[in-house]
Amino acid sequence: MDVAIGLQLYSVRESLKRDPWGTLEVLGELGVRRIEAANHNAAVDDGVGFGVPADELTERLRTYGLELVGCHVNPLDLDRLPVVLDYHQRVGNRQIGCDIEFYPYGDRDYVLRRAETFNEIGRLCAERGMRFYYHNHYQEFQELDGTPIYQLILDHTDPELVFLELDTYWMYRGGQDPIDWMRRYPDRVILLHQKDFPADAPQPLNLYDGVVDPSGPITMESFQATLEPRCFTEIGTGTLPIPAIVAAAEALPNFECLLLEQDHTALAELESVRVSLEAFGRLTA
Repeated sequence: MDVAIGLQLYSVRESLKRDPWGTLEVLGELGVRRIEAANHNAAVDDGVGFGVPADELTERLRTYGLELVGCHVNPLDLDRLPVVLDYHQRVGNRQIGCDIEFYPYGDRDYVLRRAETFNEIGRLCAERGMRFYYHNHYQEFQELDGTPIYQLILDHTDPELVFLELDTYWMYRGGQDPIDWMRRYPDRVILLHQKDFPADAPQPLNLYDGVVDPSGPITMESFQATLEPRCFTEIGTGTLPIPAIVAAAEALPNFECLLLEQDHTALAELESVRVSLEAFGRLTA
């Protein structure tokens, strides 16, 4: 397997709140080398959500043998982005990404306005030699006049400015085949998120199959209402076709890293990471 593997730190968010440095140290001991951060406090925190200076983070990452390969930034505030990008340049991170977006149902103009905002974010990143990437959930696969919102975003963003981080789990839950999207947009896909779906899940894999109304509004509140913790399992222990996903990623010309991510687990977070690393390793050996 030639695909580089990492971890999205959302997987250990509660552990990070209690002890950020101890958590990162354990991840390094578990063999994690690449991490993607998730800063949900970017309105006031320039960095990765830890509230620490760039120099301190750089030194800690070096100590634990970790490399920052990306960071979700929320909110994506154009006025704040210059200082956020400056921070990430100082810690050696070359790219930031979209966290989560919602689109008023039926409002095509809103989607196109957001696409132009993504282009502008991409331009700000490109000016610094950095990249911006868009991360999906399932709501982007609602259709507007027969076209998925995700397709509209791709059609109206510059492929040189807006790259893609495919969350394969959420694509399946939106009734999509992520391998098909990888083949259609090979040059734009630079990162993947890989979760897994349990065989005994209480919901269907496709949320539009009776759980979510595909022709109604999806808000943060309704999105959270659909989240069922029992629909997540450690990566490599479920039903998603992970070897086929990895094989498709290997063929992508600009692909950088597949990031394991666990949204919910019945285990302790760091134990969940250990189980996922081992199960994923066995599955893709």
